Amino acid sequence: MIIVKTAEQIERMRKSCRLLVEAFREAERLIAPGVRTKEIDAAVEDFIRSRGGIPAFKGYRGYPASVCISVNEVVIHGIPGDQELREGDIVSLDMGVVVDGYYSDGARTYPVGPVSEEKQRLMEAAREALSEAIAAAREGNRVGDISWAIQRTVESRGFSVVRQFCGHGIGRNLHEEPEVPNYGQPKTGPRLRRGMTLALETMVNAGTHEVEILSDGWTVVTRDRKPSAHFEHTVAITDGEPEVLTLGL
Repeated sequence: MIIVKTAEQIERMRKSCRLLVEAFREAERLIAPGVRTKEIDAAVEDFIRSRGGIPAFKGYRGYPASVCISVNEVVIHGIPGDQELREGDIVSLDMGVVVDGYYSDGARTYPVGPVSEEKQRLMEAAREALSEAIAAAREGNRVGDISWAIQRTVESRGFSVVRQFCGHGIGRNLHEEPEVPNYGQPKTGPRLRRGMTLALETMVNAGTHEVEILSDGWTVVTRDRKPSAHFEHTVAITDGEPEVLTLGL
């Protein structure tokens, strides 16, 4: 069932999203060669809790950290640890926050120092696809319009969209209906209504769209081990322009 939120509920989500954006700012300060991914995770968790929030991912379905940190060929759900960032890497941070019982969710891919032209184009394609997805998230449109906007943008730039994982509804729960794939046909799927809140995310691979899950049960990598980029915003459907609740991310 798709849950339509009241104005009061969306305001609570705004508070959660504002704290999430602040947490990303905290994490960004640490992205540099030689930094271990577990250091970023620890700093973010401390920051969120110090502001009265709860890290949404830690313990969710058994996930062991507060931030999914995915480097290069890792698409999503990378587990922070002793891995050190290196110049030329791209690193995706995906995290969420709970404030007053409401969730926020966001992701962004960062360069670690100068990166290759391919990685730069990959990040730009994923960022642009998310912008096009948000533009399509208007009352009266359908989920397929969002999905097609992502797929069209990415594939026109010579990259591929991940098909095994997708965006989703969000609110009192981290994952709610509807699912929002990165591929699809326009004018298909559930109709968008004012008050729906969605976590729109673009997962874009330099090579094949196919992925594998490593033996830890979490880490998702590209099958051909080419790099991947990931961007995500929490968005509310209104009677006009969609509202990006994680604006500033």
